[in-house]
Amino acid sequence: MLPLAITAFTATTALGPGLKAQSDGLAASRSGLRRNDFSQAPLDTWIGRVDGLEDAALPADAAGWECRNNRLAWLAMNQDGFADAAREAARRHGSDRVAVVMGTSTASIGATEHAYRTLTENGAFPQALRRRDVHQPNSLTGFVQAALGLDGPALTIATACSSSAKVFAAAERLIRLGVVDAAVVGGVDTLCESVLFGFNSLELVSNEPCRPFDATRGGISIGEAGGFALLERRELAPGAPRLAGYGESSDAHHMSTPHPEGLGAELALRDALARAGLDAAEVDYINLHGTASLKNDEVEAALVARSFSAQTRASSTKGFTGHTLGAAGIVEAAYALLAIRDGFVPGNLNASQPDPACGPQMAWHNERQPVRVALSNSFGFGGNNACLAFVAGDHD
Repeated sequence: MLPLAITAFTATTALGPGLKAQSDGLAASRSGLRRNDFSQAPLDTWIGRVDGLEDAALPADAAGWECRNNRLAWLAMNQDGFADAAREAARRHGSDRVAVVMGTSTASIGATEHAYRTLTENGAFPQALRRRDVHQPNSLTGFVQAALGLDGPALTIATACSSSAKVFAAAERLIRLGVVDAAVVGGVDTLCESVLFGFNSLELVSNEPCRPFDATRGGISIGEAGGFALLERRELAPGAPRLAGYGESSDAHHMSTPHPEGLGAELALRDALARAGLDAAEVDYINLHGTASLKNDEVEAALVARSFSAQTRASSTKGFTGHTLGAAGIVEAAYALLAIRDGFVPGNLNASQPDPACGPQMAWHNERQPVRVALSNSFGFGGNNACLAFVAGDHD
């Protein structure tokens, strides 16, 4: 495929708002995880919570979109000059020529949970929570489009934990087919009871900070996050980092367990490399899906060990942020782009006993080295898999 320039990007996680908070946290090997202080009922786990959302109401003219998820979207888009860059793209191309493609897993369901907890005597939502635009899966996309003043195609992708990785693929197709000239892509998911207790019911939640690829890992830590990227044609910003390729697959092996031999994950990986015209030996860093669940890490570790040379570095960053579900793809894409920008490979935080399936590719501690080509893996429930390939702006 023809590479696309990434003319702006940002991420906000439990490490803090914006790219500086992310790069500082990664460099200091500082986790953003904390003991669960969110749930209505006690659940013994650790979470990646973004500070300040409770006190960060949306602007008055956006009050109809009010909910935790859209608050996080607003906070995230106003970091690193991203909102200004998106509005400038609208002036450059026309607001109807800029798409919005957002990934989310639960959208604003937290607001719906609250509405059901506070039903009126006749069983209706309280008047303040009767907001149609909030209680639906497209709430995030609608809010982002309205907040940025865009009028192009607006799509929501909800494929579990690969959602905001697959947005890059959808955007590339829209631009390649001439439907639009630019695309705002991203993802936001926030903490809510449905997620915390839902994953707990699947016996996937750890009662300690998650330890991806550790032989004695005990499960995932749920986090919340938001992030965005602006994609435009390469000639507009020849020095910008680029989306060089993507791969998607749906192996549909099981509702929540990955294919035991990593079939879908490998198909997505091979597709991304082929689309980017890259050989596995050219990959400098892979941001792994690495959730710290038993099966995901086992399958992904084996895939990396058999597919890449010992010189390729790989790590999961979920020990820093927790698993941010529908926002995981965009956050980890941002981390791959930071690796290219800063020449920095983040270590695989919290793991002390490597899983035997891990090969020499795993970076257990922070490393400084040039990164010209970086991949980001995102594997979701139901076998929804995605892999993104990014390259430095001056990569041939």
